Amino acid sequence: MKQPQKGQQGVTFRSLIIAVLLIPINCYWVIEMEVIRYSGHPVTISLFFNVVFNIFVLIGLNLILKKFLPKHTLTQSELLVIYIMLSLASGIAGHDMLEILVPMLGHAYWFATPENEWAELFHRYLPRWLTVDDKNALDGYYNGEIDLYTSDQLSAWMEPILWWTAFIFALVFVMLCINVIVRRQWTQSEKLSYPIIQLPLEMTNPALGLFKSRFMWMGFGIAGFLTLLNGMNTFFPAIPQIPLRVRYINLFTDKPWNAMGSIPISFYPFAIGLGFFIPLDLAFSCWFFFWFWRFQRVIGSALGLRSLPGFPYMNEQASGGYIALAIIALWISRNHIAAVFRKAIGYRPKLDDSDEPMSYRTAVIGLLAGLGFIVFFCSKYGVSSIFYKSNAGMSLGVILGFFAIYFAISTAVTRMRAELGSPVHDLHYAGPDQIMVRFMGTRRLGAGNLTMFSMFWFINRAYRSHPMPHQLEGFKLAERTNTSNQRLAFAMMLAVVLGSLGAFWALIDRGYRMGMEVRVPSPSLTAFGREPYARLQGWLVNLSGTNYPQAIFTIMGFIFTILLMVTRMRLFWWPFHPAGYAITTSWGMNIIWSCLFFSWLLKLIILKFGGLKVHRQATPFFLGLILGEFTVGSLWTIFGIIFGIQTYGFWV
Repeated sequence: MKQPQKGQQGVTFRSLIIAVLLIPINCYWVIEMEVIRYSGHPVTISLFFNVVFNIFVLIGLNLILKKFLPKHTLTQSELLVIYIMLSLASGIAGHDMLEILVPMLGHAYWFATPENEWAELFHRYLPRWLTVDDKNALDGYYNGEIDLYTSDQLSAWMEPILWWTAFIFALVFVMLCINVIVRRQWTQSEKLSYPIIQLPLEMTNPALGLFKSRFMWMGFGIAGFLTLLNGMNTFFPAIPQIPLRVRYINLFTDKPWNAMGSIPISFYPFAIGLGFFIPLDLAFSCWFFFWFWRFQRVIGSALGLRSLPGFPYMNEQASGGYIALAIIALWISRNHIAAVFRKAIGYRPKLDDSDEPMSYRTAVIGLLAGLGFIVFFCSKYGVSSIFYKSNAGMSLGVILGFFAIYFAISTAVTRMRAELGSPVHDLHYAGPDQIMVRFMGTRRLGAGNLTMFSMFWFINRAYRSHPMPHQLEGFKLAERTNTSNQRLAFAMMLAVVLGSLGAFWALIDRGYRMGMEVRVPSPSLTAFGREPYARLQGWLVNLSGTNYPQAIFTIMGFIFTILLMVTRMRLFWWPFHPAGYAITTSWGMNIIWSCLFFSWLLKLIILKFGGLKVHRQATPFFLGLILGEFTVGSLWTIFGIIFGIQTYGFWV
């Protein structure tokens, strides 16, 4: 196989330097939007608008360099390396990772009271090396106006920061190894479409064909103008506002139809643009299953299922669905995975892995080593027994079960993104912690395991900013641009470390400057910090056994997803995609279902009456919708941060 030319490898010294400089800036920007202002939320969608904006600016600077210093312009592969590194770092900093972890570090100590009895219930199980119990340091974080940059303050935070960074590195490294194992099967054999990468790939094309398209600028102009107009309305109410953001309407007031609840309606241009690249069957399934879940509520009300207060158990069904999607993906890839493991142990030396990010043997060994560190990190006989005297830790069987489920869900999310390009994949409150509690019960798991479940709330509350899909999409971008996979793997893991440290810095620094309890009470305190410990309190006070209704509906979700897949494989006309069933329970899909319906309808009409030729001609317009709203929306957030004012947030 032809090796990449040196100039095409992408992971150059200057691309790394630019990414290293931009990572802390983007971490700060994400924290400012999602925590301090609680508006914008770039990492709650599959394509991060802050990263797209960075690449858009770099392309503009590249045009200037091309005119005056053409030898110093960045290549497409260099721009995409920066895109990949910023995506990984932003995701780790964002809404479903460190934005949750940092508020958790001291919350259990600062907010412990005689009334909630947290000290008696679980303080002895909290790992001291993973939390902050220094009241002076916590006073600075919660009340602000204290200098963070002193030895006493920094030392209180340093140990948990380093341990958690090591854990995140190991966690994401295991994901990298899994992606190496499945990459060739999914990318080259099955030729998955990777819809999410279409915009960055077209933006960075050296021919700049996208920016020469009138249709792109039409889409850009429409989305940008609407976002500009709505932003101006924030300051000048006389300027009309065009309703794009989600609004809720009540269709029914009488029983049982009122059980359907309020219906969200939105017309986000970027979501309509992203929806255009989703396969028609999934786009149809997204809006169909939105109504499917609503009618389940109506049926529950009509049948008077009051003995099942959680009916229709949407989170439970969704978690079963995600696990089924992972098993389906691995089953389809079973021959390739078996060949990889035979190659790793020397039984199939002819399997070529020269173009992989690492050899298959290294990937398998790395997978086992990463899992070994995770077991050591979590186990009561690992870190806690060697370095500390503590009751903290998980039992070995629970660790293996917990992370088997976690990586199964991670694999399902990654496969879904690669094959279908889902704009959102939340899976709120349905991770391995919830699944194991509903099947095993809190009494059987015990306080030590339940406490560690709570410490991992930051990777299981939801799965929106998950790093694993960005890795696989990065390798697809590398394939399309002849970029070195080996160097890219190094750049990815560098971004993980820098993103973790940058997010820790941004979150803690903002706390010391503003006071999280004084000026930023939500969501850092009301949700991210409080949720895991309030839940833990409930678990320990009300010990329970197996929750049979929740367990049964989880199994039902698993079986129903398998049946949908089997039917889809046997009937070519079957319109229902199993992924649509799993993802439509989510917060994000509820918000954008109407956008996906609109883009599905437009795509259906275009293909039916115009064919593939018109579809290709229309593609730049929908890319323009995404880029226009992302660009003007990003400028509004930057304007607000610079001048210290609240501005229009185009997304939730």
